[in-house]
Amino acid sequence: MAATLIVLFNLKQGKSPEDYERWAVTTDIKTVKALGSVTDFKLYKADGLLMSDEPSPYQYAELIQVADMDAFGADVGTDTMKRVAAEFQAFADSPMFLLTHDVEARLGGA
Repeated sequence: MAATLIVLFNLKQGKSPEDYERWAVTTDIKTVKALGSVTDFKLYKADGLLMSDEPSPYQYAELIQVADMDAFGADVGTDTMKRVAAEFQAFADSPMFLLTHDVEARLGGA
């Protein structure tokens, strides 16, 4: 079944946004997009909260479009993905992985 992973996180203390973003573009996004189970992967940097001067509770959000969660489970079990996941964990402070689905598509509206 298709799903979207939404990953919300802040960088660990001492990790620079520049280093993380460079790694994300050259390694993480490129590697994950190449997985057969993934149809798209976008990384977003939070600029703040809409209509507020308050900062966002999270610095970054990833949206990973997964065509097949069973295949994704196999894909992330590879040595390459284990390495990339370990590198991500070195940057991200307690990332929250939300497993979601498209309600409209599930109900036949899209």
